[in-house]
Amino acid sequence: MRRRSFLTAAAAFPAAFGVRATAAQIPRDDARTFATPEAARKSPRETLAYVTAVYAGTEVRKPDYLATIDLDPKSPTFSKVIHRLPMPHVGDELHHFGWNACASCHGAHARRFLILPGLASGRIHVVDTADPRRPALHKVIEPSTVLAKAKLSGPHTVHCLADGHVMISMLGDEHGDAPGGFLLLDDKFDVVGRWESDRGGMEFNYDFWYQPRHNVMVSSEWAALNTVRPGFKLDDVKAGKYGRRLHFWDWETRRVAQSIDLGEGGMIPLEVRFHHNPDSAHGFVGAALSSAIWHWFKDKSSGWKAEKVIQVEPREVKGWDFPVPGLITDVVLSLDDKWLYFSDWLHGDIRQYDVGDPSQPRLAGRLWLGGVLGKSPRVGGAELVGGPQMLQLSLDGSRLYVTSSLFSSWDNQFYPKIGQSGSYMLQVDCDQSNGGLALNEHFRVDFGKEPDGPARAHEIRFPGGDSTSDIWV
Repeated sequence: MRRRSFLTAAAAFPAAFGVRATAAQIPRDDARTFATPEAARKSPRETLAYVTAVYAGTEVRKPDYLATIDLDPKSPTFSKVIHRLPMPHVGDELHHFGWNACASCHGAHARRFLILPGLASGRIHVVDTADPRRPALHKVIEPSTVLAKAKLSGPHTVHCLADGHVMISMLGDEHGDAPGGFLLLDDKFDVVGRWESDRGGMEFNYDFWYQPRHNVMVSSEWAALNTVRPGFKLDDVKAGKYGRRLHFWDWETRRVAQSIDLGEGGMIPLEVRFHHNPDSAHGFVGAALSSAIWHWFKDKSSGWKAEKVIQVEPREVKGWDFPVPGLITDVVLSLDDKWLYFSDWLHGDIRQYDVGDPSQPRLAGRLWLGGVLGKSPRVGGAELVGGPQMLQLSLDGSRLYVTSSLFSSWDNQFYPKIGQSGSYMLQVDCDQSNGGLALNEHFRVDFGKEPDGPARAHEIRFPGGDSTSDIWV
């Protein structure tokens, strides 16, 4: 399935941009999207970031907000929050979020609106970034609307589709139980219904990524919303309430074509990353609890296969009743598909691997930033509370941005100080020639010093796109 057959955008799409814009004012070929990964890598350096900031599980009874961070090293407000957009309600737990348009829409739709789901509330917020430095709330989709039209809850990953629709993975059904499904919004951000024609084969849901030239979408498994919301319990793992499979969907028929059980070595597979090269049939997933990286690929004779290529061994830690896993919670792949980065949230390290040969990754860099092993240095004279969690890589692959909050109830179990003193955002310099990671000592956003009190910083996006939201078709 080639790009020309996939780009079947609706002619009336500019209506999605609201009353403040007309079709004549919105460029069909937005400067904030790029035709190829190579063009994106050569684009100007990022100067702003959007970060979700959460008050769930803290003493602050305020709405979550979207923080705008100044990333321009020449600016007097470098590494500071320059704008805060609060949501209308308390208790959303803003988590992962994405764009209305990305590389798959290049030449057809403009990247302008952010879709911010509340994982706990089920509310979906649409934010207008027409003024990139001062985003504004455009629309709120209430959970009652989603329940009425799709019977789904727990919105998680957001990806745009090339036809102007937005798809969101959902952790739960109308009762918050598994397996969930996939929600579709149209170009006006109205709920269409479910994407999947049949969810047979699914047990749980979490992240997803599509690669239409191979007629495939891959999805992973966390757990039901009702399981993860109260916090992590080993008994839930023993009871089979957490996932361990990858699902490969037929993109055209919207059905699971093949599932791979990763077994005990692939417990809780979270973030999935296909190669950015749309012709490639290779990708990676991080299995959080098993602390392993799996490489998947397409075998011409036998379909999709997966192999474990990296294992982070558990460590004995004083005060813990069991060996502590690394807990791989995020995975990022550079736009040239050469460098893989992941975070060990409990151990406290970030790793860089050369994955030029995806079956034989080579460790190239490592950096300690918090964690329970006690190996992290103090930064700016202060202890780093929590471990490295969410990652985002600049388009040119030179800078890795890091935040430390995972999910409020899980934070409070493993790093209770995050709720008391806030989380951090850091910047790491990446050597793309020989490998290596170095902390930028001049960049630190301390979310413990926010005006309304300490907040949890989670996912990161750039106005010009990034390596975890852009998909080329």
